[in-house]
Order: sequence, then C-alpha cells, then structure tokens
Amino acid sequence: MRTFESLSEPEILALAISLEEEDERIYADFAEGLRQNFPATASIMDGMRDEESGHRRRLIELFREKFGDHIPLIRRQDVRGFVARRPVWLIRPLGLDTVRSQGSTMEEETRRFYEKASARTRDPAIRQLLDDLAQEERSHQLRAEELQENKLSGNARDEEDEAKRRLFVLQIVQPGLAGLMDGSVSTLAPVFAAAGATHNTWDAFRVGLAASVGAGISMGFAEALSDDGSLTGRGHPWVRGIVCGFMTALGGIGHTLPFLLADFRVALTAAMAVVVVELGLITWIRKRYMDTPVVSAAVQVGLGGALVFLTGLLIGSS
Repeated sequence: MRTFESLSEPEILALAISLEEEDERIYADFAEGLRQNFPATASIMDGMRDEESGHRRRLIELFREKFGDHIPLIRRQDVRGFVARRPVWLIRPLGLDTVRSQGSTMEEETRRFYEKASARTRDPAIRQLLDDLAQEERSHQLRAEELQENKLSGNARDEEDEAKRRLFVLQIVQPGLAGLMDGSVSTLAPVFAAAGATHNTWDAFRVGLAASVGAGISMGFAEALSDDGSLTGRGHPWVRGIVCGFMTALGGIGHTLPFLLADFRVALTAAMAVVVVELGLITWIRKRYMDTPVVSAAVQVGLGGALVFLTGLLIGSS
C-alpha cells in the first residue's frame, strides 16, 4: 500500500480519475435504488452523478495531454489515509437519510483529497484543475440544494416523506408490532398459570423467561422466512425477523421481570401493572402508525389480553 506522499503527479491524477469514477457509480446506484419510492430524490442523485462524470472527463483530458493515453490503475484502497466505505449503495431498500449522509461524507472526503493533491503538484495546469475541482466539491452541497428546489417543488417532498413513512411502517413497525403483541399477550397464560399454580416467584420468572425467549426465536424465524421482500417491499427478511423476534421477547420479558421480586403478591401486582402498560403501548402504536381508532384498538387489544390472562389464571388455580 502506497503513502499519499509517495505518489507522482501522474499517479495523483490517476487516483483522482478513479475516485471520480467510483463516486459517479455510487451516485448512479443511489439513483437506481431510490427511483421506485423516491423518484424526485433519485433525480437529484442523477444530477450529482452527472457532476462527477464531468469531473472525470476533465481529469482524463488533462492526463492525456500531459502524460499520454495510458492511465495507471491506482485506487483508494491502494493508498493509505482513505477511510473504507461501507457499501450502503447495495442495500435494498435504500433509506433517504443513509443516502444523504453518505453523499455528504463522499463530497467532504473528495474535497480534502483535491486540496491536499493540489498542494503537492508543481505543474500549473494540474494545480489549477485540482483547485477548481476542490472548489466545485465544496459547492456540491449548494448544488444539491438547488437541485432539491428544482426537483422537489410542489408536493414532491410531501409525497416522498409519506413514502418514507409507509416504508418505515411496512418494514419496521408492522413486524415489531406483531412481535410485541405476540410476546405481550401469548406469554400471559404460561406466566400467570405458573404463578397461580406454584405461588413461587422464581418458578414463575423461569417459565416466563423461557416462554419469552422461545416465542422470540419462533416469531423471528417465522417472520424472516415468510417472504424475501422482493415482491411485497417489506425489506430484508432477516432485518424483519430480528425486529419481530426482539419485540416478541421484549413483550414477554416485560411482565416476567416483576417476578424477580421475592414477595409473591407484590410481584403479581407489579406484573399486572406492566401488562396494562404493554397493552396501552400496543394501542398507541396501532393508533399512531396504523390509524386505528383509539377505542377500537383498546377494545381489541384489551379483550385479547384479558382472555389470555384469565386463561392462565384459571389453569394455574385448577
């Protein structure tokens, strides 16, 4: 691996060409990944790609003028000092915040490269071009804002914000809510059955912990294997599975933890209070993200929870 200080002027130009080509392709991938759900922002990425393509052409023209047609292969990973980029452009679906953060980081890194490269070159034409490109990279953020004003006029921004919200609900909220409901409701019966049968807080805790973890693993795999997200737009299956499994386990552990208390009556009262909080949280999520009326959500969730709770108590006391 080379140090930046050891690079010759032809190698500096060759590295600049490689960097611009990589940035151009990343912006193209960003545009392609956003086009279906965020077409206006995809147009912005197309504009940034065109900017990088123009930079690359100018660099290639100057290289050929100064050093001939052969451009040596030297890439960012061949030179010390460059931070390895996480390939977020390969993620599907792409998130708006991820793209904006990565784009800002790319422009900052490239600008600093041009400033440092300009200070190391002696040829006036090369230095002039590198200085110009550094200035253009510095102004890319302003250019992006101009593109946003042109492309995201009218209702486009509102439409993309709504699309972003729908994707969040589809890929995160729905599997998380399904897990929370399953963990909070389905584990009520074994936990309170064990508590009623043994009147031993430690036994009830172990049963609740086993039921919660087991349900989390089961729900996680069920969600991950339900579909691959390619047709439904529900996102990466293992992300959904992790979200669903974690929320399932969390929902069960919530009303299991009070049984770590030594006093049985206190533990039972605390567990029932936690159940009320869990059911209230589920009701709020359904109202907030699923637009379910509060009363309807509360009745549905409360009825289901009450039936499972009573089933557990009846079995435990029989």
